[in-house]
Amino acid sequence: MTDSIAPRDAPLPRDAKPGALARLARRTLLSRLAQLRAGKLTLREGGDTFAFGDNTAFAIEATLTVHHPSFWSDTVFGGTVGAGEAYMAGSWTADDLTAAIRIVLRNGDVLGQIDRGLTRLVKWPFQKLFHTFRRNTRRGSQANIAAHYDLSNELYALFLDDSMTYSCGIFERPESSLRDASVAKYDRLCRKLRLSPADHVLEIGTGWGGFAIHAAGTYGCRVTTTTISEQQFALARQRIEQAGLADRVTLLLDDYRDLSGQFDKLVSIEMIEAVGHHYLDIFFRCCADRLKPDGLMGLQAITITDQLYEDHIREVDFIKRYIFPGSCIPSVTAMCRSLTRATDLRLVHLEDITPHYATTLRLWRERFLANANRVRALGFSDTFVRMWDFYLSYCEAGFAERYIGDVQMLLAKPMARPEPILPPLSGSAGS
Repeated sequence: MTDSIAPRDAPLPRDAKPGALARLARRTLLSRLAQLRAGKLTLREGGDTFAFGDNTAFAIEATLTVHHPSFWSDTVFGGTVGAGEAYMAGSWTADDLTAAIRIVLRNGDVLGQIDRGLTRLVKWPFQKLFHTFRRNTRRGSQANIAAHYDLSNELYALFLDDSMTYSCGIFERPESSLRDASVAKYDRLCRKLRLSPADHVLEIGTGWGGFAIHAAGTYGCRVTTTTISEQQFALARQRIEQAGLADRVTLLLDDYRDLSGQFDKLVSIEMIEAVGHHYLDIFFRCCADRLKPDGLMGLQAITITDQLYEDHIREVDFIKRYIFPGSCIPSVTAMCRSLTRATDLRLVHLEDITPHYATTLRLWRERFLANANRVRALGFSDTFVRMWDFYLSYCEAGFAERYIGDVQMLLAKPMARPEPILPPLSGSAGS
């Protein structure tokens, strides 16, 4: 059995013979994998089997099956991006894709060798050039957001819960559903901000209206929310009207840099990843300018470890190349430095919810794979399905291994006097 999507459109010939380059790449990759220590990874190709690592201390194992010799050269010369491309092409599958990626992430020295060396010489300059042209100017942001969020509202509805929440949920109990987790996340932000009917809240990054509907419907506040995704705007407007909240929620189709007015509270949920490293100061300055002197901001952000941030802003990974063009995951330190440089906001509370994202992504991926035929019926190719399978698994592994994180931050203007914060989470997500 395999949890990977098997190739269907234009399958590669399974009896292809490796050329000289593929044989060289095979030897190179096998020598690197021989350094695996944490977890057990088995590779099978034809009648050959190669086993690496030890699952005694890190009880995770996975088996990769190589279907076409191009896997070797794609991975050696393309790094993790190349491995993802090979997966998209159907060159390899895994019995547990997330476990396979977790093993590679856990063995950071091996990952470093795969993503450097020949990869830097052959493909990295072209990938870097590609990313350079995807900067988040006003026009660039519009194109980058459209490339991901305007794929199809119907596509997202196939794997999100009915609140259409596309961000980390919080699983307060072992039996919590995906929808329960989405509502818990929204409510936790609302309670941290001490929302009341007297508040006028600005939300930067509407999504499909989940937070705005919850905040206005549950706490009676007014919400002004903005997105630059036309498809999100259309569905969010419909959902707000269906919830009977059109008098409490104002929906805008504006870039955050073009907003005006002042608000009691501000919320932005996993939108900052679309801002980009070069625009962090501008983003936070805009947020600070939109808040009243005693205002509070609730920020939920995907983060990368501080020690990896400088490499991250220079390099192009699978997500930047194929999923979120123009994206950049900030580190907590990078955000705090930007806040200090550009604003009068201060950090008063930070909560790490990373384990809950691994669970969220696992459930998204299960729903996506269960609906793979319906995804194809929307007009998406098998290559697209495999790309998203890899994307969701890649991210789940990243959060499970704490290679990337997710935090909720409470930021305060100088005159704000926030009350004591909520008790910590119990950690029931369990990843």
